[in-house]
Amino acid sequence: MVHDLPARTELHPIPSLTLTDAQFLRGEADGPPVTLAGALYLAQGEGRRPAVLLVHGSGGIGASMPLWVRGLLAIGISAFVLDGFSGRGLVSTSQDQAALGRLAFILDSYRALEVLARHPAVDPDRVAVMGFSRGGQAALYAAMARFHRLWNRSGLIPAATIAFYPDAATRYLEDTAMVPKPIRIHHGTADDMNPLAPVQAHVARLRAAGVDVQVTEYPGAHHGFDNPLSPRAVEGPAQSVRDCRISETAPGVLTNLATGAPFTYQDACVARRAHLGGDAAAARLARQQVADQLAGLLGR
Repeated sequence: MVHDLPARTELHPIPSLTLTDAQFLRGEADGPPVTLAGALYLAQGEGRRPAVLLVHGSGGIGASMPLWVRGLLAIGISAFVLDGFSGRGLVSTSQDQAALGRLAFILDSYRALEVLARHPAVDPDRVAVMGFSRGGQAALYAAMARFHRLWNRSGLIPAATIAFYPDAATRYLEDTAMVPKPIRIHHGTADDMNPLAPVQAHVARLRAAGVDVQVTEYPGAHHGFDNPLSPRAVEGPAQSVRDCRISETAPGVLTNLATGAPFTYQDACVARRAHLGGDAAAARLARQQVADQLAGLLGR
């Protein structure tokens, strides 16, 4: 039996909303409706299986995603790949992050959890959320208790969160009050798109608040180090807030702390270039680390 192939693949519509960050943070459900899609790859095996919701980054569903799917299937875990772009007419936001609210994927993820919560082949007590870059930020902050109260109607609280190279440059109100589930972060030390230092600072705050959070660092690895089509990182055009200090100073108000004005992607602190690309050794190690983590957190 070939265990890294799905027993069955299903395509699911996912009704969601396209919200601005302000709308999301205030709990205002008045954004335009959108129908997204999710591809569910069901692992071989009997009974209800554990599952991982996979959330892509600013470049959309890239070449690394099929490898993650097969890696999950190989350890008996189903994979649900959320497409947050196609239904919105987007291909990439890498060079125009303002094209979609940074927090939109969190609502999308909660809506995708509704599909998993009612699926007869999924064990709702053994579901994790795993995201990359923009999707890693969504996965990380989707674990905030405040956002669960505002938006999660699925009845499912993920058993674990795994975030790859997320942006942690923004502080949100109540952002250390998380649901009581483990968080695992994977980040390259050479990442200049979403640098490691803000992640380490946020992790320190989370730990001080009693959160079960761990960071695995990959020496010399850049942003998107799990990309199998890129043998090395190359500098190119990409919007990054690595030099910005952004804070939610009132509900829904994201302030550039350097200027005291509302943050926009036109601010002088926004960088326009970053290194992006693969690191084969780091990618192999990360896949093994994640497999080991999920086996412990979700079982097989």
